[in-house]
Amino acid sequence: MDTADLELLAEAADMLGRSDYAVVLLRRAYTGHAESGAVGQALRCAYWLCKLLAWGGEFAHSGAWLARAKRLALADPGCPEYAYLGMLDAELHFRAGEFPEMLKVAHRLPEVGYGADPDLAAGTTMTRGLALVNNGDIAAGLAELDDAMAAVTAGTVSARCTGMIYCVVIGACQELQELRRAKEWSEALAKWCAAQPDFTGVYRGLCRVHRATLLQLGGAWPEAVHEARLACTQLTAGYGEGAAGGAFYELAELHRLRGEYADSEQAYRDTLNHGWDAQPGLALLWLARGRKDQAAAAIRRVLAETTEPLRRARLLPAAVEILLANPTDGQGEAASFVDELQGIASDLGAAALRAMAGQASGAVRLTEGAAREALPPLRQAGRLWRDLEVPYEAARVGVLVGLACRALGDEGSAALELDAARQLFERLGAGPDVARVRRLTVGTDHPLLSPRELEVVELISLGHSNHAIAAKLFLSEKTVARHVSNIFGKLGVTSRTAAAAYAFAHGIVERGTFA
Repeated sequence: MDTADLELLAEAADMLGRSDYAVVLLRRAYTGHAESGAVGQALRCAYWLCKLLAWGGEFAHSGAWLARAKRLALADPGCPEYAYLGMLDAELHFRAGEFPEMLKVAHRLPEVGYGADPDLAAGTTMTRGLALVNNGDIAAGLAELDDAMAAVTAGTVSARCTGMIYCVVIGACQELQELRRAKEWSEALAKWCAAQPDFTGVYRGLCRVHRATLLQLGGAWPEAVHEARLACTQLTAGYGEGAAGGAFYELAELHRLRGEYADSEQAYRDTLNHGWDAQPGLALLWLARGRKDQAAAAIRRVLAETTEPLRRARLLPAAVEILLANPTDGQGEAASFVDELQGIASDLGAAALRAMAGQASGAVRLTEGAAREALPPLRQAGRLWRDLEVPYEAARVGVLVGLACRALGDEGSAALELDAARQLFERLGAGPDVARVRRLTVGTDHPLLSPRELEVVELISLGHSNHAIAAKLFLSEKTVARHVSNIFGKLGVTSRTAAAAYAFAHGIVERGTFA
């Protein structure tokens, strides 16, 4: 088999999830090209080989092959494919958070014509765009990323390059909170994936992570869970371990929002085990389970470690929420975080960032007792979330608007806002939020459950089966099943785990039960 065929076979193996076989083939292709003096083709093989090894967590091995390729490139210093090695250098700086150095490398990448090597041309354009975005030149960076995507949608690049660029561009758009652009490219990605049903490689797994995030934002939570679980499976099946933490984090977030706290905590542990930070989601989980001090300490720690504005913007809304849960100690600090978030939103201009800033500002003002001043930023945030089709955040803003109306004596409007929010939460399956709105509506700690139902939910939280509960309370299993069904409906939950989480969070059982 000649070296060109080896390259094609390696690409097929990579896209079909046989990354171990692809590595073997790429090594053979590299050696064949190098021995025949085809330096450019050898450097192209080295690029994909280094990326595969890095995705598999073999960073030292990847670095060794990069060094070997650089030595080979000395034999033909004017070789256009040398830009493949420049892209790898830029990626190393990106992973290390060395964005100015990444930009210097990106600026040195040559302008490659799409006719000569479409993959190289699209890859260098993508790299420049990512470098510009991470150095604050958002408009120029997005223009470069869109240019790379134009090559992808035109079908001029290889399948593996297509998967890579989709993942990088959608990920960058999500980081920038450019949700409309992310959704547009995600829909194009979904069509491309549907046309390649057998592709199960690393990039398919990464694309599933991005799709799960967008499905979550759009309110399609069951579909998001399905995609996140598939991503976890694909990315832990050998090569792809380096990205698996992102899949587990998305799965953890979905479990948390649905009130499945034990499953959420396990998924956050899996996130950490794969080398990813589990914040701010883990801190929000601790807040939901009543561990306010633990949550506050965690979010303060991660903010102290994070300096890059885009990454701080991802943390600041959670910090405001956590600190306002203990307003005596955290109100002033929360207000300062709102100012910072508003500054970032103003600089970048993304609608989602402006919605986050308005939501956080309204929450702080409401806590300060300035309900009238809270309403304008809250209403603006609600409009932005609805325009972006992010129903969960729109409903959360609706709760704050309802509380502001109540504080101003407008109980009729408050009831309408809270009821609209409750209906949205119910459609999404956001059990903890449903329960909270119902408590706000009735105004007592456990207004929904009868004394017998309280006994049943306590025993559920202790891990008892229906059979064991029936024996303990001298009831039939059929009666217990009916009580369990009623409890689920009243609390807005769909599982025993979620009911137990509610019991813990609201003092029906002692915290030590879940230690």
